[in-house]
Amino acid sequence: MHPMNILLKLPLKIPLMIIEKAREILEKHPLCNHCLGRMFAKLGKGTNEERGKAIRLILSMELNREVKEPENCELCQGIFRRMNELLDLVRNAVEDYEFQTFQIGSRFPKDILEKEKKIWEEFGITTGEPINREFNRELGKLFAKVTGKIPNRERPDIVIIVEPFSSKVELQVNPIYVAGRYRKLVRGIPQTPAPGFEESIATIICRVFKKNFRGKCIFKGAGREDVDVRTLGRGRPFVVEIKKPRKRKVDLKLIEEEINSSGKVEVLELKFITPEESEKILTARHKKIYEALVYVKDGVSAEEVEKVVKSLKGSEIKQRTPRRVLNSRADIVRVRRVYNVSGEYIDEHHFKLKLVTDGGLYIKELISGDKGRTKPSVSEILGKEAWCEILDVLDVLDGDENVEGDS
Repeated sequence: MHPMNILLKLPLKIPLMIIEKAREILEKHPLCNHCLGRMFAKLGKGTNEERGKAIRLILSMELNREVKEPENCELCQGIFRRMNELLDLVRNAVEDYEFQTFQIGSRFPKDILEKEKKIWEEFGITTGEPINREFNRELGKLFAKVTGKIPNRERPDIVIIVEPFSSKVELQVNPIYVAGRYRKLVRGIPQTPAPGFEESIATIICRVFKKNFRGKCIFKGAGREDVDVRTLGRGRPFVVEIKKPRKRKVDLKLIEEEINSSGKVEVLELKFITPEESEKILTARHKKIYEALVYVKDGVSAEEVEKVVKSLKGSEIKQRTPRRVLNSRADIVRVRRVYNVSGEYIDEHHFKLKLVTDGGLYIKELISGDKGRTKPSVSEILGKEAWCEILDVLDVLDGDENVEGDS
């Protein structure tokens, strides 16, 4: 747009007001076209530089002398003449990062911002735009043009913060979130790193994510199983957050294949998600399907197994925090429900239980009773001591699935 067109498209009184106000400002403050035009940024269209040029041209004609743009601008101190130099700094700062969307931010010295505010107050400027806002926009336009990257203020891949007076560039690389499910195929591995264990579910999974995304990997599971418990079926939901990733275009199928080759853990249904979706996955209450091998020291009959099944099916369990986790859990009574139960008599000391329960119910204590802290329990129903020898998580149900585990 030609600079004059900006003023010609405004009502007649407004250009006259602008010209008079601009003359007063320039008499006291030598400003470049950017800073002059920015005083009236909310009037008309076009860039601040075009607006400043138009104002200066009309002033020159009115005063019958050339009103030149100063070599040194009192306000910005020539920052807008250094845009190509600053653009090169930004490009060098991001060259090792893979991204598609960006946002430009900036930090200006306090005295520059205060000086601009004082000029506004001195001349009653109500139509101005802050210097940092123009700087961010103009540098962003240049960066988008030369790189083909897309400006995004909502959720950019990377935020580029420029300090134009110190020529420093800071990067805020937004994390990547990936959701999926994991199967734990072997016993003896904790979910997260723990003393006495060489590896964990988290380290096996994060090792691969870290290598491929070149960032720090944080693993978060939707609940957890004990070290000696397998998780089978479709697996347990989890989320990984990759902080400051240098790579973003990663084939998640290749990630799955590499993790699954461990023979200890398998992942499936990997997909990119938003932070909001991550929160929803990790805070949702998931019903679970368990299979437990129960041992009864004093012996058990098929009839007693049936009694356990009938007593537990549809029951409400009041469970005080198990003694074995009191060091990491609050000592409270939780109420959970058992939705469905089936039993299979094995021999005079063993039977299997398959249970569909609320998440957060401790199955080992549901069987043992934990010295009366869980009621009812298998031990209480039988009237003799019982405990869990082997436990597997057969499935973790989604919220829209019924208690039988069917969609």
